[in-house]
Amino acid sequence: MEFFHVKRDIPFMSYGKLTTAISLGTFVLAVFFLVIKGLNFGVEFTGGTVMELRYSQSVEVSQVRHRIESLKYGEVQVQSLGTTKDVMVRIPNIKGKSSAQLSNEVLDNLKKERSDVELRKVEFIGPSVGDELFKHGATALVLVIVGIVAYLMLRFEWRFAFSAIIANMHDVVIILGVFALFQWEFSLTVLAGILAVLGYSVNESVVVFDRIRENFRKPNLRGKSVPEVIDNAITATLSRTIITHGSTEAMVLAMLIFGGAALHGFAMALTIGIVFGIYSSVLVASPLLLMFGVTRDRMIKPERIKEEAVV
Repeated sequence: MEFFHVKRDIPFMSYGKLTTAISLGTFVLAVFFLVIKGLNFGVEFTGGTVMELRYSQSVEVSQVRHRIESLKYGEVQVQSLGTTKDVMVRIPNIKGKSSAQLSNEVLDNLKKERSDVELRKVEFIGPSVGDELFKHGATALVLVIVGIVAYLMLRFEWRFAFSAIIANMHDVVIILGVFALFQWEFSLTVLAGILAVLGYSVNESVVVFDRIRENFRKPNLRGKSVPEVIDNAITATLSRTIITHGSTEAMVLAMLIFGGAALHGFAMALTIGIVFGIYSSVLVASPLLLMFGVTRDRMIKPERIKEEAVV
């Protein structure tokens, strides 16, 4: 299906140096914010108190959040637990106050407005648990990257594999940099969003790279230069890119706007990742192929070159 047919190839590669410079600049800025400001880790990583509350009648999560925020505990997470009566509250560690003290203060404050609230469960997440979750999350991220590199090197030659992984890491660092800049909370759901972005971004790179490899083998493109072959491949997949990413971004934006606090971090990571995933697959990964010296001869077996020469 092709809703957006482009008759002439768009010269993407003629802007390769410019887009690479822009990408390098945004990458450096993201690293700068990560080093200077750092990530604002959530309760899962830093430790804290988790409370499960139940109301006898339906309650608005925003109402509960407003009451708890009046206690000025810092970054507090309040979300529904599947029904309009059950609420989960995450409170960061407060120096000088135990988990029991925090839960009692929260419950007393909520009962001032509505007496039908009861405490179902309280859990304390210690710093050691947070460190363990952080290590496991970092391990998961590294394993995903290694798996993507292995897959790409099996499917393509090393130039394609390294171009794609550099573009993917560009997306991840940009997401982390934005979260560091605005000090948005970095939770396990955000980490899940980043892992999803890695898979999503590499899929777009594979689609473009497959078309580039096919173009190198097409006799009618034999006289074209490598940048022209890449431009043709990107232009040919442009309709698919617009439809796929447009529909996906619309769904993610719906989660971001209507999903509430529970899905905000996950949806925000995906929103940023999808936008930069399109950019990096087209305007970062493809120019890197030229920098790594990909040529038509390297993409076609010698016997195939001889056959085409005879034809």
